[in-house]
Amino acid sequence: MRQMTIVESTKAYEAWLREHLGKELVAADLRTKHQRMAQGPFPFLRATYWRWAETIFDVCPDLKSAPSVLAVGDLHLENFGTWRDDDGRLVWGVNDFDEAAEMPYVLDLVRLAASAMLGCPHVGTVRTICANMLKGYQRGLANPHPIVLDQDYDWLRQLVVVPNNE
Repeated sequence: MRQMTIVESTKAYEAWLREHLGKELVAADLRTKHQRMAQGPFPFLRATYWRWAETIFDVCPDLKSAPSVLAVGDLHLENFGTWRDDDGRLVWGVNDFDEAAEMPYVLDLVRLAASAMLGCPHVGTVRTICANMLKGYQRGLANPHPIVLDQDYDWLRQLVVVPNNE
C-alpha cells in the first residue's frame, strides 16, 4: 500500500478534525498553525504528531518490538514546564499528555531526541544529545522522583520561567 504524502496526510487529518470538531474547529487558527509549521523543522515536528505516528514504524521498524508503556506520545522540548503540585511545591516535568497512549517506550525517547536535535542544534552533536538523554533516562529509572525546583534542583529553577502565582 502506498504511503500518503505529507500534503495528502495533512488534508486527511484536517478532514478528520473537521468531522469530529465541526464548528469548534477555527479556520483562522488552522491557518496560523500552517504558518508556524512553515517557520522551520522544529515547529513542523511539534505540529505534526499525527504524521509521526503514521510513519515512525516505516522509518524505524525496530522500535515496534520495544516493550510498551503508558507513554507521552507527542514528547518534545516544549512539552515540559513548571506548575505547583498539591503540596504547593514548584515542580518541573512533562505538562502535555493529550497524545498519551500505550506504545513502545522508545518512541518517546526518539521523538524527544529528534526535537532536541531540531530545536537545539547548538547543544551538541546527535551522538552527544542522545547519550545525555539516555543517561538522564537511566538515572530517572534508577531513582524516580519529582523534580522539585525548590529543593535539589535550584540550578534548573534559575533556567525556567516561574509562574506568576509563585
